[in-house]
Amino acid sequence: MKKIVTIVGARPQFVKAAVVSRALEKSGIEEVIVHTGQHYDPNMSALFFEEMQIPLPKYNLEISNLSHGAMTGRMLEEIEKILIAEMPELVLVYGDTNSTLAGALAASKLHIPVGHVEAGLRSFNNLMPEEINRVLTDRIASVLFVPTTTAMENLRKEGFENFDCQVINCGDVMQDAALFYAGISDQHSTIMAQLNLENAPFCLATLHRQENTDDPKKLKNIFDALNEINRTTRIVLPIHPRTRKIMTEAGIHPSFELIDPVGYLDMIQLLKNCRTVLTDSGGLQKESYFFKKYCLTLRDETEWIELVQNGYNLLAGNDPSKILEAYLELLSKASDFSGNLYGDGHASEIIAEYLANL
Repeated sequence: MKKIVTIVGARPQFVKAAVVSRALEKSGIEEVIVHTGQHYDPNMSALFFEEMQIPLPKYNLEISNLSHGAMTGRMLEEIEKILIAEMPELVLVYGDTNSTLAGALAASKLHIPVGHVEAGLRSFNNLMPEEINRVLTDRIASVLFVPTTTAMENLRKEGFENFDCQVINCGDVMQDAALFYAGISDQHSTIMAQLNLENAPFCLATLHRQENTDDPKKLKNIFDALNEINRTTRIVLPIHPRTRKIMTEAGIHPSFELIDPVGYLDMIQLLKNCRTVLTDSGGLQKESYFFKKYCLTLRDETEWIELVQNGYNLLAGNDPSKILEAYLELLSKASDFSGNLYGDGHASEIIAEYLANL
């Protein structure tokens, strides 16, 4: 039986790993899950494993709340020990976090092949730590599982056909998750009743990117815009613990209620029922599309450029006037989500089949 070590540490990775882990089990692959602990809040970690029925991690490193360098270094050290003990045929990493890069580096130093799920994405902004993580991980990966034709083109332009690696356009595993968990969410989530949202229009917002949260002026600008929108349509914002702490220190006081982080099933219900989405999250931009909602992205660029090109996503940065202008534009859009940008919902099966035949 083939053995694969999976490295996860943040909310989007739990979602992606859930559907891939299920496909790996069906393919007869032994999977050892390592949770770095990068997201340490119970609602952002333990809850996801429970409600999404992901196999519990064999290892939990509990590494969080450190600088980028310290966090990545600690993860690299501890993951290396695990890989020496487990000796898998491949290490599977997801996305663009410090956990992603640490897992890929640890494996490559030990000459263990690396599989990168969600490869080929580019924001072309090297000030973003996520951009550095994804570019370096792609370069040392042995097999790149690519979600879109745009990502395939990015890798072609960077000369990946000249590197010793396999590039596979498998579609997006997040689409698999959205399709699988949508019905389960309807049965189990009570978030709409809890927040008294069943008969009230609302906008779903999230905010966690360091480019926004670490700059008090940018953060205040965004909340000024959200406060203005909240005057006519309620804002619902599950707040990242780190963002809440920074807001308190900066003296930022929103005019709407902040709620604790929610699990994936609750997030699906919020997405299904909201009026529109305002976020700086990469994953939520796609999830908005999956559930046929327009998205206003609180950044100047996005790695999901096809959403912008097809009119599903507007980039507004952190300027209050641009955010309000883009919000009004979204409200006037007609709902047309007939396209299919991210595959057919079988990405995880394609990944598992490839790994089973290594």
